[in-house]
Amino acid sequence: MTEKKGWFGRLTQGLKRSSEKLTQGVTEIFTHKKLDEGMLNDLEDLLITADLGVCVASQIVSKLRSERFGKDITEEEVKAFLAQEIATILEPVAKTLTITHKPTVVLMVGVNGSGKTTTVAKLAKEWVDSGLKVSVAACDTFRAAAVEQLQVWGDRLNIPVLSRETGADAAGLAFDAYKEAKARGDDVLIIDTAGRLQNNTDLMNELGKIVRVLQKQDPVLPHECLLVLDATVGQNAHSQVEIFGRMVPITGLILTKLDGTAKGGVLVALADKFKKPVYALGIGEKSSDLKPFDAKEFACGILGLFKNI
Repeated sequence: MTEKKGWFGRLTQGLKRSSEKLTQGVTEIFTHKKLDEGMLNDLEDLLITADLGVCVASQIVSKLRSERFGKDITEEEVKAFLAQEIATILEPVAKTLTITHKPTVVLMVGVNGSGKTTTVAKLAKEWVDSGLKVSVAACDTFRAAAVEQLQVWGDRLNIPVLSRETGADAAGLAFDAYKEAKARGDDVLIIDTAGRLQNNTDLMNELGKIVRVLQKQDPVLPHECLLVLDATVGQNAHSQVEIFGRMVPITGLILTKLDGTAKGGVLVALADKFKKPVYALGIGEKSSDLKPFDAKEFACGILGLFKNI
């Protein structure tokens, strides 16, 4: 219970930029008792500027209008209402990442600096700690530091990390890694890929090649394709989901770098627009800093509300 409360406190701190914007904005808007059109318009503008998006802002404000227009309402009631509506949007995408095949192949994708390689290591530790046999394919063959980082984690966790020389064919490495993982009887194979800008066509096409090569061994591969998103990028996350989704079958999202400067509201907009499962949130660099996504925790955190957990 102490660990859980500690995590919620850190999550709230990580969402500080968004929560301060929302809570201060609500305090400024709701200066008198009765809910009127001017207050609703200001609230809609506030939700949009907090990265929740036009569609989400409109539907939340419409519901508040239908339920409370012309009635007395306090800022505390507004915050509680917002938290409940945000949780309602997020709950359908709050999913658990499960291991369903042997090996389950998890392809990790994301732009440079999103925290993807660190997330690979965190997932590997979580699964090893739960008793699963895990291996990693270091397919970021363009960045030696990423390979070295995974090899350090591999040594620490006593798991195989397959790598090649800098510039080697990433798709061929992924192909070999799956063959070896299957032969060993591994439960999970995590494939790290080169962090790439989503507007680099050649590098994005390479992701598609990795998937095609894997599917030569089994047409259902990869079982999971996780897009790691940096929470500080705000609305740019929309284009990342769209463009990566054209290259590979995105099955879920992991939001990282909730460090107080994050624009966490964008996750609500992503959930509403793309309906992709959100598996986990990352706050820091430690292996314990990656936790399963909880919709109610996130909703309370983004409104700066205490949640009795």
